[in-house]
Amino acid sequence: MFLVPLDKPDDLAPAPSAAKELHAVAGVISAVQQDNFAFSALSALNALLPLSWLSVYSLHADSPPQMHIGGSYRVPDRTFEAFDFYRQGVYLADRTFDDAKEKLQNGEAAITYWHANEIPVEHRRGIYTRNGLQERASLVRKRDDGSLLAINFYRHQAQGSFSDADIDLFCRLGEPLISCVNLQIRLGQGQAQPTLAGPLATLPTREREVCERLLRGWTHEGIATDLGISAGTVKTYRDRAFDRLGIHHRNELFALALAWGTQATPVQPAAH
Repeated sequence: MFLVPLDKPDDLAPAPSAAKELHAVAGVISAVQQDNFAFSALSALNALLPLSWLSVYSLHADSPPQMHIGGSYRVPDRTFEAFDFYRQGVYLADRTFDDAKEKLQNGEAAITYWHANEIPVEHRRGIYTRNGLQERASLVRKRDDGSLLAINFYRHQAQGSFSDADIDLFCRLGEPLISCVNLQIRLGQGQAQPTLAGPLATLPTREREVCERLLRGWTHEGIATDLGISAGTVKTYRDRAFDRLGIHHRNELFALALAWGTQATPVQPAAH
């Protein structure tokens, strides 16, 4: 593991691959405000180096982390499922961002790198081993409020290890990548949230929120953590919703959603 400050724009020397890097950054910029931002950004960056997952979340001192963006490239997308596991309690023991929290001043950014073997067992098995991930390089920026924005790039086991040249590349491209992600987050907050159609749209707010997350494959525990309620309360809202809809099982909810044209796009975890 190491923490490397990002290059300042004024300090940058022309790289041999400058044209290729500029093209990749242009691809990330063009992905902003697209529904598939993570996939499109990863597709552009894979012209420079192999990457499989992108996840973006905020880390706070006094509340659970908040997921903003997740997606994959050429491997199954389990980024939100992995974050669900992380947010259920693993984050409390996660020390991988400690150096960034302690050493960065507000507004400063750096890159930190971790190999899966350096991650504690529960964390490693639940996210890295389970999904065939080998390494993570994170662009991190400390915000003015002391929270940390983490832009995490993961490599699959088949993609090899990050090289020194890869880390140098992240240092050169770090500032424009952070700017693109921040813009995507801001624009995303102003977009309409996914809605349910037909009778599902008439459910009371909490029942609808639970059903939305059930349709995205979330566990009861993950829904409970995200909405700030107990797993038992999640089941109560689920049962009430199912009674209103005249169904008994989750597969019937899927069938009802499909019949009314509901789109199962990712639901962003609630802010706390």
